[in-house]
Amino acid sequence: MLRFITVGTTVLRFRANKASLVKNRVGEGLNRAAHVCFLDAAQRKHELQVVSSQLECRTQVLDFGVQARGGLAAGLQLATICMAGRASIVLSSGDRSVWPGPWVQVTTDHALDACMLSQYAGWPVKHEKFFAMGSGAMRLRRGREQLLQDLQASDADDLAVGTLECDELPSNALAEAMADECGIDPSQLYLAVAPTRSTAGCVQVVARCVETCMHKLHELGFELNRVLSAHGLAPVPPATPDFAAGIGRTNDAILYGGHVVLWMDTDDEQLADIGARLPSSASPDFGRPFAEIFKQCNYDFYKIDPGLFSPAEVTLMNVRTGNSWRFGALRGDLVSQSFGTRIL
Repeated sequence: MLRFITVGTTVLRFRANKASLVKNRVGEGLNRAAHVCFLDAAQRKHELQVVSSQLECRTQVLDFGVQARGGLAAGLQLATICMAGRASIVLSSGDRSVWPGPWVQVTTDHALDACMLSQYAGWPVKHEKFFAMGSGAMRLRRGREQLLQDLQASDADDLAVGTLECDELPSNALAEAMADECGIDPSQLYLAVAPTRSTAGCVQVVARCVETCMHKLHELGFELNRVLSAHGLAPVPPATPDFAAGIGRTNDAILYGGHVVLWMDTDDEQLADIGARLPSSASPDFGRPFAEIFKQCNYDFYKIDPGLFSPAEVTLMNVRTGNSWRFGALRGDLVSQSFGTRIL
């Protein structure tokens, strides 16, 4: 495609690269990036102890913990797929007085892409009796969430890559329905699946520490493109066969054990004001195990105070002024209670 620009009396002619015209669209290319991570996992399936399969409609499925053994490394790769490769996710150590086991550390210079446009579980996937929380870049192809519309985000890639939190593998009919919602052929749909209560599922949920903080900022009306970099740390809970306990532990890991640091570019007054409302302690539901709150709300996430979903501790650093603030505090007592830790 040719383009002409007049500079003074001189006409300049150049050939525009179609890809360059769209690369600045919010969310563009994230499914392609996630696809690379998905293929990497499939290639390393034996190492990661995951199982790959292809449905009749040719949708590719990677099982990270439904029937597959999975594990810690599988959980890190699952979280990487979920964040479209836009973050570094590793196991680390944290405050041993809170939790002596491993912690998930997430670091990114692309928090908006990695967290809100990819990782956020904004698609309640329903089909007949099947239900799963859908995450990943596939949400951009579907494009029905108010969050994505608010951010004016989309992705024109002809494939969709996503993560499902559920206890069973997707059926052919489900995959066809999901592909239809994404406007793609089912053969171009790639699904990574794990139960929340599996080891891999625990890791990928706890890796949402930064995401919960970003979402809280969005709900408070903060411009997310002012977040330049992010670092999060939260403990990995013991996996459990109990459904409610599994969800409770992974949420408590962030609500009471998560710490997020954000590098931001704005004025000090705004950060000082919004920061006080960021930690999970700003919610009236703070202080109780999540499983207890979840049960009280009849196991419906949407009945829980949305202000609760945030890290226990948040540090904001303003690159414009060099000032920083810390809000909230870790609650090791509640982490131990939730994780069922016995100190002998």
